[in-house]
Amino acid sequence: MNPIVLIPARLASTRLPNKALADIHGAPMIVHVWRRAVETDAGRVVVAAGDAAIAEAVRAAGGEAVLTDPGLPSGTDRIHQALDRLDPDGTHDVVVNIQGDLPVLEAKTVRAAIDALIRTPSADWGTVACPIANPADLTETSVNKVVAAWEADGAFGRALYFSKLPVPWGEGEVFHHIGLYTYRRAALDRFVALPPSPLEVREKLEQLRALENGMRIEVGRVETIPLGVDTEPQLIEARRLLAP
Repeated sequence: MNPIVLIPARLASTRLPNKALADIHGAPMIVHVWRRAVETDAGRVVVAAGDAAIAEAVRAAGGEAVLTDPGLPSGTDRIHQALDRLDPDGTHDVVVNIQGDLPVLEAKTVRAAIDALIRTPSADWGTVACPIANPADLTETSVNKVVAAWEADGAFGRALYFSKLPVPWGEGEVFHHIGLYTYRRAALDRFVALPPSPLEVREKLEQLRALENGMRIEVGRVETIPLGVDTEPQLIEARRLLAP
């Protein structure tokens, strides 16, 4: 296994403009995300930058960045293009996709997503999920949910469906899906070549395209949800958590 960690980032954020370059104790947020990715020790780390200013910030901090087409429709398309430019010979066989707005991401969360993929030879994707503890999150549509067929020990399971609504119905845990992915390279190549699927369009969740086309997504269970920064209050919280 020869993984590469790719971090898609662009400046065109609607809720928090230019958030990738938002200052957190003297460094842009994307640099903090790059540092967290390096700390995972999962492999080569590269920021897939949709804007030159992001690439320049990462390189100034000592990191590696590659420019991608700013008009690409999703982060997945961005990392696929970056991968083709960085590794045209296919040296890297596993791809780790870390969102560019997770400045306090823990290494163990990334490791769980990698383990979910590589422990199952038939898996195409890996991802992670955490039990929902806050009742308000059950009906919060910004909190994505995953239904998984969990193994007996509850550590890993196979994804059956993703939704913005609280599924499944009835007594029991509901899981918050954390948008961190690992892919086998062939699965990523296949995925980006597929058209958007009906359920993907309806739920606005691209991972449903993979399920609708017969791909297997394995889920690792984690016990903490990383802070994603999409709003000014979340940026303030990130600054608090990363205070020296």
